Amino acid sequence: MSKRLNNNELKIFFYEKDLQENAGKLGKKLIQSKQYSKEKLLEIFKNLSENPENYLNDTIFGRIAAICQENQPKLEGNEAQIRNFNLREKPLDFAIFGAENIDANTLRQMETVMKLPVSLAGALMPDAHVGYGLPIGGVLATSPNAIIPYAVGVDIACRMSLSVWDISADFMTQRKPEFKKYLQENTHFGLEGKVSVTLEDEVWENKDWNATGFIRSLRTKAQTQIGSSGTGNHFVEWGILEILEVTEDLGNLPIGNYLALLSHSGSRGFGANIAEYYSKIATQTTGLPREAQHLAWLDMSSDAGSEYFLSMNLAGEYAKANHEQIHRKMAKTLGEKPILNIENHHNFAWKEFLADGSEAIVHRKGATPAAKGVLGIIPASMTDTGFVVRGKGAVLGLNSASHGAGRAMSRSKALQTFTMSELKKKLSNEGVTLIGGGIDEAPMVYKDIETVMKAQTDLVEILAKFTPKIVRMAEDK
Repeated sequence: MSKRLNNNELKIFFYEKDLQENAGKLGKKLIQSKQYSKEKLLEIFKNLSENPENYLNDTIFGRIAAICQENQPKLEGNEAQIRNFNLREKPLDFAIFGAENIDANTLRQMETVMKLPVSLAGALMPDAHVGYGLPIGGVLATSPNAIIPYAVGVDIACRMSLSVWDISADFMTQRKPEFKKYLQENTHFGLEGKVSVTLEDEVWENKDWNATGFIRSLRTKAQTQIGSSGTGNHFVEWGILEILEVTEDLGNLPIGNYLALLSHSGSRGFGANIAEYYSKIATQTTGLPREAQHLAWLDMSSDAGSEYFLSMNLAGEYAKANHEQIHRKMAKTLGEKPILNIENHHNFAWKEFLADGSEAIVHRKGATPAAKGVLGIIPASMTDTGFVVRGKGAVLGLNSASHGAGRAMSRSKALQTFTMSELKKKLSNEGVTLIGGGIDEAPMVYKDIETVMKAQTDLVEILAKFTPKIVRMAEDK
């Protein structure tokens, strides 16, 4: 085991980034000075996160305990009482699509998920890999009174949006410098993803911005980030949409190639703050064994549960507005209205009915909704072809499909394995222009998309293909 603490380990205990950074820096010093082992530090940080008041006067951990206590949600009444739960001895069965390409750690993580007393059914999509709580590419149905913030994820309502124009794809390929400039002028990513003036949008008229004091406190942050995209695997890209069949779902457009814009991002800092705040309440009120601590749920009948569900849905509306702002700007720049738009969430929880007619909360963390007839978008990497699909409503798959190709290796492993020159060579060979991005998002770190699609033929059918040509991502730091 590595002696170094990393954010993945610390995030189990500390949801706020400043706490992760402070704990990481302190832990590094203590390990290097041989005052504490990594195992002992993790034990202390676990206890500190649960009961920071016990460490306030500690000469070493007092500062972190004070920050932790300051950031703890204030619970009242019945919500202040923790309820302890045991896991099932054996996990419930769950469907696995593309099992040959899913690693053992992901399978073990899903087994823990399926031991939760509130779990009803689950499935792993062929792009599945380890995440926090529920694996990315995991789908979980829980009893209708239980919602798990970390089974939705930190980037609430991360979604795809595709706009298509009745313009020949050659128009873009012949004017690459112009289209590259369009992306540079009309998109914003990461920490620089802020606007100087709040953009007008219908989303601000939603009455739920005043539903709770916590939501009201986040409105300014949301206003400064609307129309922007996150870091990591988020992108906005020009590409070519190849329609494979004439169908009403795609506006009866003729078979052929069209200019298209594809974006991938979520609810930015607004959604992340919601996730961190209510995840902490969940862990404070739902006692679970350590291996399942980050799968703590909120009771939907409690104030916290109903507030989280309302906040999550508002984050969904906000994420949708983010994409619409970007696509409107591009349409205005082109001077043409799109003839088709397709979009879908993939980090969300829905109230749905299972095959037996029972009600459930279905969490899709990095999984595309794929109920019968529902359209979705499954991208690949910055050089590989993605797909527009139509759901088949597969019961075993819980009406879901993959949300992409899925990572084949971690970001740290990618940085150790590949070089920037290898990435540039790959981009050149595929004829793709990249703005920003880095080695951790290189096409080589992802699973083969064709293999992923073959593993989910029971879940979706392919209607069109999208090939990226000019890609914008957050600057590589």
